[in-house]
Amino acid sequence: MPHVQLPAPRRPHVIVTPDGEGGVLDVDRTSVIDLYRTHGALLFRGFNIDVAQFRAFAQQFCSTSVVNESPGRQPIDPAAHIYTVDAGTRAFPLHPELSREPWKPDVAFFGCLSAPSEGGKTTICDGVALVQALPPPLKEALQRRRLLYVQSTWPSLLKYWVGTATPTDAQLASPPPGCPYEFRRFPQGIARIFSRPALHKPMFVDASAFGNFLLFARALGHSESVVLDDGRPMPDEWVQTISATAERLTVPIDWRPGDLLMLDNTRFMHGRTEIIEPAERVILTYFGYLSFAIPDPEEPANAIWRRENFQPPRRADDGYRATA
Repeated sequence: MPHVQLPAPRRPHVIVTPDGEGGVLDVDRTSVIDLYRTHGALLFRGFNIDVAQFRAFAQQFCSTSVVNESPGRQPIDPAAHIYTVDAGTRAFPLHPELSREPWKPDVAFFGCLSAPSEGGKTTICDGVALVQALPPPLKEALQRRRLLYVQSTWPSLLKYWVGTATPTDAQLASPPPGCPYEFRRFPQGIARIFSRPALHKPMFVDASAFGNFLLFARALGHSESVVLDDGRPMPDEWVQTISATAERLTVPIDWRPGDLLMLDNTRFMHGRTEIIEPAERVILTYFGYLSFAIPDPEEPANAIWRRENFQPPRRADDGYRATA
């Protein structure tokens, strides 16, 4: 059996290290699932994972996976939906992976092939702990609200979800079953919209969590893309309090070669510190839907991303980049 260090103050993640010669694929799957359900963040250190081990480890827990279609990520094993992280150098604010879309993955796996000597740390924050640390009046206000995600469309996306690149108003008003969006026509074009609670229940924890694309959208200057249910931006003072509280709870992962990080994407947010030397940092990603999932009741029934490996319609100039 490997050594297991349970979370401790200022370390919300479990650390699993080998005991003897066994590799990461020798770690008991049931034990991993139990730790994952309870704690939501597991760092496997000292197993010296490679691409094949990373793929096999992730796929033993997932029935399907999704591609993050944002640009700037290099294919490592594209048939298995394994890519690098974003190739830029700037720091990223906290976010759950692909939380800008209705198919937010259940789990995010990150694997370190090459660790940076300076900077480039992945940061994590427990969304449950964040809610518990918020001032009670703000927590109560958020519990009563929902977020609207408002983004643009393009012809191939409309054809994929609605069946035609030039839909009528009647077709927009009644999209096919399984489409996760509502559509609205504006003078500047057709918008796609979906909604989620401002605070949500994670998949395996009976508590409220904060985990959405709000902080990332604000950092990009896109306050209009994630708004409250009345269509107004979240008040700046709310965002500032959430951000400051999250900063106090955020913990860096100081990567070592061969590390593997498994995050409950319904509970934890992640980000990164500024990257000093991009060539030194090679981090693998795999974003999946668990074979033991409890799907969000707000998802479409029998959602396509839970039936097959999913590659969303992509627009060449679509600009969001969100992976650590």
